Amino acid sequence: MFNDVRDAIRALRAAPMVTALAVLSLALGIGANTALFSILNTLLLRSLPVRDPQQLAIVAQDEDRDSWTNPVWEQIRDRPSLFAGAAAWSSNRFNTARSGASDFVQGLYVSGGFFDVFGVPAILGRTFTERDDRRGGGADGPVAVISYDYWQQRFAGAADAIGKPLLVEGVTFTIAGVTPPEFFGPEVGNKYQVAIPLAAEGLIRGRDSLLDERSAWWLTVIVRRRGDQSPDAAVSALRGVQPQIREATIPVRLRPAEIATYLTTPLTLTPAATGASYLRYRYQRPLTTLMVVVGLVLVIACANIANLQLARANARRHELSVRLALGASRLRLSRLLLAESLLLSMSGALLGLLFAQWSSRVLVHQLSTTTSTVFLDLSIDWRVLAFTGIVTIATTLLFGMAPSLRAARVEPNEALKERGRGIAGDSRFALGSVLVVAQVALSLVLVIAAGLFVRSFLSLPHQPFGFDADRVLVADVNATATRVEPSDRAALFERLKDAVAEVPGVAAAAASAVTPVSGSIWQFPIDLPDGPVLSERDRTVHVNIVSSGFFRTYGTRLIAGRDFVKADGSAGPPVVIVNEAYARKFLAGQNPLGRQVHQAGSPRRPAVTREIVGYVQDAIYRNPRQAVPPTIYIPIEQKAEMRPAINISARATSGSPALLTRAINAALVRTSPALSITFRPLADQVRNSLVQERLVASLSGFFGALALLLAGIGLYGVVSYAVSRRRTEIGIRMALGARPAGAIALVLRRVALLVGLGAIVGSGIALLAAQFVAALLFGLQPRDPVTYVVAPLVLTFVSALAAWLPAWRASRIDPARVLREG
Repeated sequence: MFNDVRDAIRALRAAPMVTALAVLSLALGIGANTALFSILNTLLLRSLPVRDPQQLAIVAQDEDRDSWTNPVWEQIRDRPSLFAGAAAWSSNRFNTARSGASDFVQGLYVSGGFFDVFGVPAILGRTFTERDDRRGGGADGPVAVISYDYWQQRFAGAADAIGKPLLVEGVTFTIAGVTPPEFFGPEVGNKYQVAIPLAAEGLIRGRDSLLDERSAWWLTVIVRRRGDQSPDAAVSALRGVQPQIREATIPVRLRPAEIATYLTTPLTLTPAATGASYLRYRYQRPLTTLMVVVGLVLVIACANIANLQLARANARRHELSVRLALGASRLRLSRLLLAESLLLSMSGALLGLLFAQWSSRVLVHQLSTTTSTVFLDLSIDWRVLAFTGIVTIATTLLFGMAPSLRAARVEPNEALKERGRGIAGDSRFALGSVLVVAQVALSLVLVIAAGLFVRSFLSLPHQPFGFDADRVLVADVNATATRVEPSDRAALFERLKDAVAEVPGVAAAAASAVTPVSGSIWQFPIDLPDGPVLSERDRTVHVNIVSSGFFRTYGTRLIAGRDFVKADGSAGPPVVIVNEAYARKFLAGQNPLGRQVHQAGSPRRPAVTREIVGYVQDAIYRNPRQAVPPTIYIPIEQKAEMRPAINISARATSGSPALLTRAINAALVRTSPALSITFRPLADQVRNSLVQERLVASLSGFFGALALLLAGIGLYGVVSYAVSRRRTEIGIRMALGARPAGAIALVLRRVALLVGLGAIVGSGIALLAAQFVAALLFGLQPRDPVTYVVAPLVLTFVSALAAWLPAWRASRIDPARVLREG
């Protein structure tokens, strides 16, 4: 074996260009596969770094809902005999600044037993107990637990950080402990920095607290099964107390039929060894699709290298026949070529691992936005190493087996006397042709996929958004620290809006509960007087609370009626503005002016019927990929109580709206010094909403181009080899009067046949696979005719370019010299 490896190294060193090309191709292919697998491994397979993660399960009721109200959590918490432990949490961003510009950290509201349920001890100080999770603060007052990274960043790892104060949303907490460096939190993709007790939410939000809200779904509930408790037994235990839990927590504003559904929908438990993750839900399909893409790139690279190895094996037939004549066994020759393939694969795998470590971090960085930083633990574990090892062995077999078997069939006397023979009809070249057809077919599949994803992404920013994003600056304002009464906040927000409108360079300003494409959503069911009775889902509309000037600020066209005015205050008649989607769904597209919208009441809010006074064009609400939903706009001053958070938007008269940040911040702080404020241009918000599409388009475009390059290199190598094998035949043809153009045509005819066959096969595969990528496309059919016409043309151009140079060299052959060599 040592001799085989030594001879393989010598053989590879004898062809440095071929070796370098093979190793680089494999490094890109294996590295790309390993990088994506590392991300999928972290998102889908890797367990949380906690005690016995396989015993954890998240409480859910169906595929769409695994969030719960605090009353539901308290019902589960107060039944400790059900499981070995239970905990609840909610992710949030906490502002740690005193006033003015915000200083946000990634935060968690957690129940008192949270760290015990996960089995996470403190490396300094202590974690929470149930005594800390009490409304108004525990015996030690409001306390916080911080992560290891935040401890290093904020306190430089000082031991005296324990006991120090930490301001969170204007409330002073005392740091009680630091968690281990490997614990990033319960959610894959988010890395927590500060955790505070769940009951402290009441201290921070005051009258806006969600602790007693039966319709606020904001908590994730997790349980730890007992060692002797099977998953089925745990579900049975939960469902055994479901009637009591449901009966005690019926949400407000539900109709009798909806209450019946709430009471009878079964609770269940989903395995949570890998934690919770919105990132997993959002990116599982596109990352899996990209995994298939890079897998095909690796197959193309293997086919490419197999062709090169076949060419080298044929070129070395004299060498191999001499070895046979001198007593080497056919098995030894096969082992020699397999050893070369294994060395190439191992070299490519080692370089690929380095490439994967770098590229996976680049990919994760691409998932992050200006308002959300994605964290994934991409350290190499046994799964990544096993995956890379399997891929290495598979690539060795893919491109090494054919040359090895070919070498085993060498005949000493035939090989020694075949110098100068042409290859017309040479069956040994047939396998190389099959590999070329396969390369072309798979390359076309990837080019078509890249074309679909790129065209889909490029179409998104050019669709009608219903607003102008380029000149709008958004200020996220949180007025919690002002301690203004909820009933007085609408007036405060109007003053903030008016202060911003007076800033030089501001053309218009508005306040709103939701800004377009922010990812936020506010919905509630409505009733249509004299209209049909609809289910809660069918009568649910998207809602925004806005001030006068909102549509002017965003450039949304008013179709009919009027905007909100000062008279639309708390003393005026209730009014509402609706969009085109509302009119289409509920009014069959008729003019909605003068119609009514009824909102059911609740124990805390009276029912209200509003008259439609305005009709505006459709504008994207949450995501450019989603159809514009039926939306109603309610005036701020008619909202009896407002939440403390609001968005103040300003439209610049000219230039970049970001230039207004300092002046607008000063105007807001002058109006109310205790505000916490964060700025972002609306254009950045739009770009952030397209992260998934941009990632898929850029990566598929890159790998599609790489597939084209590999196919071109492979075709060039095969044609060059074919020309070298047919030098004598071509020389004779030219000696008998054939023109150079005839020699070029002779070579290109075979290339055209191979590329044509590959294009037919590739188009068929792409048509069959199109249905699997339909969900990732927007405004484009998966069998888009333009893409299916342009992609083969691009592939044909690249193939012609790759084949032209060796064909041109064939036309320059000197017949006399070739005949003398023969």
